[in-house]
Amino acid sequence: MWTVFDYHHYHPDAHEALTVASGEARLRLGGPGPEGEDVDVAAGDCLILPAGTGHCRLSQSDDFRICGAYPPGQQDFTTRRAGPDAGRDASVIAAVALPETDPIFGRDGPLPRLWAEAISRG
Repeated sequence: MWTVFDYHHYHPDAHEALTVASGEARLRLGGPGPEGEDVDVAAGDCLILPAGTGHCRLSQSDDFRICGAYPPGQQDFTTRRAGPDAGRDASVIAAVALPETDPIFGRDGPLPRLWAEAISRG
């Protein structure tokens, strides 16, 4: 089990599913730059971060641990620190294949359909 890095970072070549296994934390989500929204998470919460979504741990309890998962073929992802040159990855982020299944609800879950609809709306 892991934690979330305490610096703002993103993965340009992979979508990420995070489940809080224990404890609680305050995370900043958004970007790929250091901007974003602060979100409190606790054991049992699940997060789906599309490729290029910045994230950073701002604070945590002593027992905060997460489990991360990535779609097949995206397990060897790149981690980039957020910064002024984050835009360089726009074409890589746009090319990341959508997951075939919903990491929370399985094969019939809504995530692939919702993502496809959001992309088609632009």
